[in-house]
Amino acid sequence: MQRFKNKYALITGGTNGMGFSTAQQFIKEGGKVIITGRTSETVNKAAEQLGMNSIGIVSNAGNMGDILSLQEQVKQYTQNIDFLFVNAGYGKFASIESAEESHFDELFNMLVKGTFFTVQQILPIMKGGSAIVLNTSIVTEMGMQNFSVYSAAKAAVQSFIKTFAAELTAKDIRVNGISPGYIKTNGFNNTGLNHEQIEGVIQSIIPTIPFKRFGEPVEIANAVLFLASQEASYIHGTELTVDAGISVLR
Repeated sequence: MQRFKNKYALITGGTNGMGFSTAQQFIKEGGKVIITGRTSETVNKAAEQLGMNSIGIVSNAGNMGDILSLQEQVKQYTQNIDFLFVNAGYGKFASIESAEESHFDELFNMLVKGTFFTVQQILPIMKGGSAIVLNTSIVTEMGMQNFSVYSAAKAAVQSFIKTFAAELTAKDIRVNGISPGYIKTNGFNNTGLNHEQIEGVIQSIIPTIPFKRFGEPVEIANAVLFLASQEASYIHGTELTVDAGISVLR
């Protein structure tokens, strides 16, 4: 299937996990992908793995200078983006008592400001018929200890789905969201836990998941690309939850 033949995608945070898998699948279906990441090392490694139909740009979603220069960097390779997946981000977690202003600012700068201004900057090079997918999270549906700041930031991103959709309807640009559950990514790497502690957390979570396993990044990629494709041409302003049912089967 070549659903994305001659199409360009921009995937922020595309060097690993869900973003990287989405880039792989988009290329397999005939498209070309521009990925972003925070370091030249990770960007170059990912672009090399993705092959000739990929381009890597070093851009930090939590840095306004990088975001404001992103459109010009993209235009070095294409004048039009057909699909934007705003995926960049990670989680950091702290209790109400221990959370510091720097923790709050880091997550809101990256997830909220980063999402809003990435869309703002790329919109001028998106035409009618294009699609945007925002990466939210099931944490907005579940009260979880130590997740208050992260969950609030993701709730703001969740709200953008509807407001962006309302505003971009006139431009014929569809906006939807993907809400992942527990997925096999490096999302625990920024929590400050060591490998043994991370493995302990994972093993404690698995029994709570209806399918008793973490999801694969490709399972998110398939859902994201469905939303990006013409198969979802009548889906707009919607959040698609991909979590094995954990957010509703409790």
